[in-house]
Amino acid sequence: MIRLNHLFKDKVAAISLSILTLTMLAGLLAPWVAPHDPEEVHMELRFASASWEYLLGNDHLGRCILSRLIYGIRPSVLWVLFALAVTILFGGVAGFIAGYFRGKIDAILMRVCDIMLSFPGYVMTLAVIGILGVGLENILIAFILSKWAWFARIIRTSVMQFSESEYVKFSKALGVKDSKIMVNHVLPVAIPDIAVIASSSFGSMILQISGFSFLGLGIQAPHAEWGMMLNEAREVMFSRPELMLAPGLAIIVTVSAVNFLSDALQVALDPKLMTSKRVTTGYAIGSAARLKEREVA
Repeated sequence: MIRLNHLFKDKVAAISLSILTLTMLAGLLAPWVAPHDPEEVHMELRFASASWEYLLGNDHLGRCILSRLIYGIRPSVLWVLFALAVTILFGGVAGFIAGYFRGKIDAILMRVCDIMLSFPGYVMTLAVIGILGVGLENILIAFILSKWAWFARIIRTSVMQFSESEYVKFSKALGVKDSKIMVNHVLPVAIPDIAVIASSSFGSMILQISGFSFLGLGIQAPHAEWGMMLNEAREVMFSRPELMLAPGLAIIVTVSAVNFLSDALQVALDPKLMTSKRVTTGYAIGSAARLKEREVA
């Protein structure tokens, strides 16, 4: 089960979790947190420098960069998190059914997954955008279509492992319903694996949606999104490089926090990795101590 005490003892993980929590809260409370309307145009403030009223300055249309940065959390992070949750739901249901019941159901679902996984993720996303058109909603649909099969395969493997446990066999012998066995016995032990793969996918999805928006395939103007803000600042990247700094740092910090938290979560959920980490740390400390003794001698 989840060893939260080890997770919170890791300073990097605690800082990463704090960054993500504050970022999501700012996105949810954007109308109250943002100092200005992100779509309000002030041509007289075009490319204005930072001031007390506009802490990060103004863009090429005189809009508040800080406000657009805060509102950009919603499509760049919150909507990606929603798409990830839907993907895990679809993939989890398919993986649980295939891994628990096996047989023909497993064979049919896995062949469908094989077909979906035969298409590269970016190709699938571009195909969906080409059919449905550009826009944030269509990219999120493409994410769900291209990633649910990957989640289904991984969750199926985990469920197959736990469904062969003695307590599951004992529950089946007692006549307990399959639905209760999956909810009460298989799901709790499979959650750590789901949490790890979900956290590792979250950062890549943020980068992908920012990349598609940078290319003009994601959210459209005048709405705010980090990738689109980078695209808008691209034309003046040499004369006003600070305009690319805010959204660029937002993407880097958020994705880095997700990745650090994912690594710490994986260590906290896997006792073997925890032991390996301690052994490696102990070996490094011992080597440093021995080297220092040689220098003193």
